[in-house]
Amino acid sequence: MAETDTSLGYEQARDELIEVVRKLEAGGTSLEDSLALWERGEELAQVCRHWLEGARARLDSALAAREAGADAGDGGGRGGAPDA
Repeated sequence: MAETDTSLGYEQARDELIEVVRKLEAGGTSLEDSLALWERGEELAQVCRHWLEGARARLDSALAAREAGADAGDGGGRGGAPDA
């Protein structure tokens, strides 16, 4: 990933990626320009993946913490009287 891409936010990278795809789909560019667009698209897709993986990790962590808190607060999650 290019150094400048690490500063891109998800939305900015996504929007630029959409524009790259539009240009490629429209055609009319030289082979060299098409390759440059494709390479840029790959870089932008990697930036988006990085942000999405980070978001997934945060969600997983929050859900795990919530489940751990629920298990600790209800005596193991079974409810009712303890087994005799």
